[in-house]
Amino acid sequence: MDCVEVCPVDCFYEGKNMLVIKPDECIDCGVCEPECPIDAIVPDTESGNEKWLELNQNYSEIWPNIAEKKDPPIDSEKFKNEKNKFEKYFKENI
Repeated sequence: MDCVEVCPVDCFYEGKNMLVIKPDECIDCGVCEPECPIDAIVPDTESGNEKWLELNQNYSEIWPNIAEKKDPPIDSEKFKNEKNKFEKYFKENI
């Protein structure tokens, strides 16, 4: 969760097994991108990211804000190269 620690505007929100970024709060500074060990943070302007932009917008409205680094709830390295993670693990009620 190093990305949370470097964010100057605290725009991360925490679900049970993932974080989302509130697009309206993010200032697109990019300091969080290199801190993500699995390269999950990408600019919302890249084509093909519409699903992720919508997901981030929706869940940042209902999940709690996180402003301090914590231990991650899962071992991200274990899942780094796994295919279809979203379909396998994401649940709306997280």
